[in-house]
Amino acid sequence: MKVLVDMNLSPDWAGFLAEAGFEAVHWSKVGSKSATELMKWAAENDHIVLTADLDFGAILAATHGIKPSVVQMRSDQF
Repeated sequence: MKVLVDMNLSPDWAGFLAEAGFEAVHWSKVGSKSATELMKWAAENDHIVLTADLDFGAILAATHGIKPSVVQMRSDQF
């Protein structure tokens, strides 16, 4: 599974997920702060989005998109 960690979560999440066997990258390594760009990149590169932001699910619903999947993390602590 490929995971794109959003800017509002620590880059440590990418390392934590990689150690657990996931292919993970933090958005700061890939693109700008634009939510639209992040969603487009994740969809084109078959990543799910890990975020603490409630907007990503709303963006997906508003655009009637089928991907990327969005997982909302409610804590930035390990």
